[in-house]
Amino acid sequence: MNVKKIVGALALVATAASSAAVAQTSLLNASFDVARETFAAVNPKFVEYWKQKTGEDIKIDQSFAGTSRQAQDIIQGKKVDVVTFNQVTDIDILADRNIVAADWAERLPNNSSPYYSTIAFLVRKGNPKNIKDWDDLAREDVGLVFPNPKTSGNARYTYLGAWLYAHDQFDGDEAKIREFVGKVLGNVENFPTGGRGATVAFAQNDQGDVLLTFESEELNIVNGEEFKDQEFEIIVPPTSVLAEFPVAVVDKVVDERNTRNVATEYLEFQYTPEIQRLLAGFNYRVTNEEVAKENAGKFADVKLVNPTDVLGSWKDIQAKHFSTDGVLDQIQAQ
Repeated sequence: MNVKKIVGALALVATAASSAAVAQTSLLNASFDVARETFAAVNPKFVEYWKQKTGEDIKIDQSFAGTSRQAQDIIQGKKVDVVTFNQVTDIDILADRNIVAADWAERLPNNSSPYYSTIAFLVRKGNPKNIKDWDDLAREDVGLVFPNPKTSGNARYTYLGAWLYAHDQFDGDEAKIREFVGKVLGNVENFPTGGRGATVAFAQNDQGDVLLTFESEELNIVNGEEFKDQEFEIIVPPTSVLAEFPVAVVDKVVDERNTRNVATEYLEFQYTPEIQRLLAGFNYRVTNEEVAKENAGKFADVKLVNPTDVLGSWKDIQAKHFSTDGVLDQIQAQ
């Protein structure tokens, strides 16, 4: 064989081997829209941990968007190794299509949710509209900003928070609940696809009187430098919705890419005390009891209601409220 051809063939083999090595030592994590800063801090910690444990270098790539949009992208073929979402239903959709294992929620502690939050209200300096509870969001003089529940798990918790409040106020009378939630939705001035867009609309573009998003995001806004001069205030209602942040290995992809072990360990790493403290530093409520006690003072005292305790399973909630022509569509159509 010609020497040049031999050299060329060896180069192709070396390139292919190098590409395979890269594929085996990289992960893609699809996460929710306002998690950029969180995983910018978490990922280097895991890279360091993995290097010390195995001697291997690993690259962690990130994708951020509303979790419903992320789920649809994965269904359409996006090769994601792990999901770190903020909505159970968006992982269940993947499980229904055999992309994620049916028992995904049982594989890690706390229903595979290493941290959690709730929905709170961010208002402008001095709280000029005197916002105190969910019923204030239905007033005609109040403008709201939060993402679209069709694309954002964040916004689904807002919708469910309003629904659960009305369910309690009206003793489960669905006609009155729908009327209340309709008033809240009718007050929305901006419906971006994800939480980051909602923050920009409220804080940068001066839209709305109230931003509804995760308590963790609001604490980051208030304590961060970018918007500090606006002196926003956080109102945590007496009762709000429990917002869990579920994580899962994308089984179909990790088996194709031979990344199951590292993907699993990446998710388990989020339960370690070191990362629980890091997550608490980003104002998430964490599941580690010791770390939770260390950070208890930064969070408001609030009664958190799990939607499944009132409205049935997440699959029931998805089918009734968020499916095509479900309650959300019906209310918006009105």
